[in-house]
Amino acid sequence: MVAEKLKLPFKVKNPILALGSQSKNAVCFARGNFAYLSPVHADLNNPRDFLNFEKGVRYFLKNSPKIIAYDLHPDYQSTKYALSLNAIRYTLYAIQHHHAHIASCMAENGMKNQKLIAVAFDGTGLGDDGNLWGGDFFICDYSGYQRKAHLRYIPLLGAEKAIWQPWRMACAWLYLIYKDRMFDLGIDFLKKIDKNKWPVIKKMYDSGLNSPLTSSMGRLFDAVASIVLNKTDVQSEAEAAIELEKKAAAFNRAAGSAGLRQAYSFKIKTQHKKYIIEPQPVINDIIAELKKGRPKGMIAFKFHDGLARAVRNTSLLLREETGINQVVLAGGVFQNKVLLSLALDLLYKEDFKVFYPQQLSRNDAGICLGQAAIANFKSRD
Repeated sequence: MVAEKLKLPFKVKNPILALGSQSKNAVCFARGNFAYLSPVHADLNNPRDFLNFEKGVRYFLKNSPKIIAYDLHPDYQSTKYALSLNAIRYTLYAIQHHHAHIASCMAENGMKNQKLIAVAFDGTGLGDDGNLWGGDFFICDYSGYQRKAHLRYIPLLGAEKAIWQPWRMACAWLYLIYKDRMFDLGIDFLKKIDKNKWPVIKKMYDSGLNSPLTSSMGRLFDAVASIVLNKTDVQSEAEAAIELEKKAAAFNRAAGSAGLRQAYSFKIKTQHKKYIIEPQPVINDIIAELKKGRPKGMIAFKFHDGLARAVRNTSLLLREETGINQVVLAGGVFQNKVLLSLALDLLYKEDFKVFYPQQLSRNDAGICLGQAAIANFKSRD
């Protein structure tokens, strides 16, 4: 097996095997001053991908790791595999998904074990509170984290079905804001929704049946893309969000600075000693502009710009609170070049020192490195 070799900014005390995530899985073996990453396995629910995952794990197990690190989510195949290993022979560490994203970026960028502000935006990752995270701000290092801010929770209607049917997330936000009046909004998206299905979906929202709470930024992108582009179903994860990004990029190229409009504004409020990022004003503005017939590319760009400003504004609040001036941007949502570029520009203008993955993938393929880094420091506690 061909493994990618990466020099670490710290020395690994005991050899570690990290088993990665569910999709875009890669396995990492860390020993001494180096980490070795396997090729990517697209989806561990696919028998061929899981077979290649097993082969990679067995290859690294020959190197006698002392520690096994794995994702906190109990339903991931990589987690189930980790828990099937001999707990007497290995020390097992469950690692929170977004902490792993951040630690991976830190390790790639040669960072020591230092406190920083971290922005973790992606599709899904099980959090400590049992909810699905994905739009989060942390103060953290390799050893641990504090979740200081997050996107407002919303029910993930139908759980995994919502990933492939983004209209569910769109309806969740619209129902939260407008209740049953949402069908009176007169936007094209709602004309595509089967109203015969709505009573069942509404009941799921109200009861929480098969609808875990999520703070996922990826799912917010899905909701906005569905509303703006009238897209109800997708064939691949983040398909709708990618189309929204393309619209935003095309508008920006065509209009340039002359075409800029005031960005949408996310509200940041304080709740239980955390900052909550509230998208409701943004969705209200999107609906108003759709009804006025505004260009969809302009709406898409203003959403991206507004989110980048929320990243800047929340980071400023956390810097004022902690004095920390280093920011890490991690997670699959930052594969979005429009968002990344806007966020970097705004953060640099505020004199933040910013880090993001450049060598490794920003999606889940890189988190095995973060799992290994975190396990290394946990084993020293």
